[in-house]
Amino acid sequence: MTDSDKCSISEVLLGRGNRAVRLENELLATTILVDKGADIYELIYKPKNIDVLWKSPWGLRRPGSAAPSAVDSSVTWLEAYEGGWQEIFPSGGGPAIYKGVELNYHGEASVVAWDFETEVGRDWAELRLNVRLARSPFLIARTMRVETGHPTLILKERITNDGRESMDYMWGHHPAFGAPFLSGRCRIDTNASRVIADDAHEPPESSLDPGRSYAWPIGGRGADKIDLSMVPGDDQSRGTLGYFTDFAGHHAWYGITNQELGFGVGLVWPVVHFPHAWFWQEMHATSGFPWYKGVYVMAIEPGTSYPGQGLVNVMEKTGTHRTLAAGASATAELRASFYQSNGGVSNIDELGHVTTIDTPHERRNDST
Repeated sequence: MTDSDKCSISEVLLGRGNRAVRLENELLATTILVDKGADIYELIYKPKNIDVLWKSPWGLRRPGSAAPSAVDSSVTWLEAYEGGWQEIFPSGGGPAIYKGVELNYHGEASVVAWDFETEVGRDWAELRLNVRLARSPFLIARTMRVETGHPTLILKERITNDGRESMDYMWGHHPAFGAPFLSGRCRIDTNASRVIADDAHEPPESSLDPGRSYAWPIGGRGADKIDLSMVPGDDQSRGTLGYFTDFAGHHAWYGITNQELGFGVGLVWPVVHFPHAWFWQEMHATSGFPWYKGVYVMAIEPGTSYPGQGLVNVMEKTGTHRTLAAGASATAELRASFYQSNGGVSNIDELGHVTTIDTPHERRNDST
């Protein structure tokens, strides 16, 4: 283990033999699965000792214990989905046939092992990860950093087209939040002004009409209206799949505040990198595989593109995919910050500094 006064990095072994790296300072700790997609498995706010990320009921699988048991890449991905936070690249959502190969469900980056190295300074610590994909000619490099005195996890990333022809792609991040942090006392604040419902998928107990555009925070079916900023409790059923868009200013942000626990977690990123954010709620709504009405989870996922139906559908439907010329690179930066508040958030700046609302919002009924 290498450490400074308040920042440290250590290699750890999690359940079922999963190798991971723990990066932390005095305010937060995060655990990264280096052999499985560089997934962020834990994101812990130390003053409350609470991990805000959701964990799947089946948990971590033993690395290399068996070959994939399904031909369908979406089933294979979900069987290995431990929860937490994934990198979605170079495709997102359903699989897509592109340039002669299937780009698997949610992309190759989230299922392969990454190489890594660590460094600790006087008042900071960094984990540096990289991977070269096989199904497409991309290199990905990610630096994860914490600094003394700051409740912020910094992610800096670069993708490079290592081939000799142009390549199209989708790129995003998939942080999923769960109990005990997620509850009916949570509210969502964001500088997005619209939500567009997915046009091809209508979850059970859906809060949105397929393909419809809504002015945030109002959703609802038909003439009914609900306040989407108020998170349903664990005793309710709701399914949501939509896409935040039209963020105000140069930086997009959202904060999820548990008004009962008195803290929250927010994410900020430049709009030029990720102009959209997928909005997913699976709250005791979907029967059958894989949820069986048994999970309570929500994700808000920065991304280049929508809908979450695979790269080819995005190219045909919205044209929100990105393209890299041979040898070209693209960069992105995200900051995840913890904060204390019983009210909510009015702004998160580009450095991850959070402006909170002191007065708690009154919880409203679903109809407004």
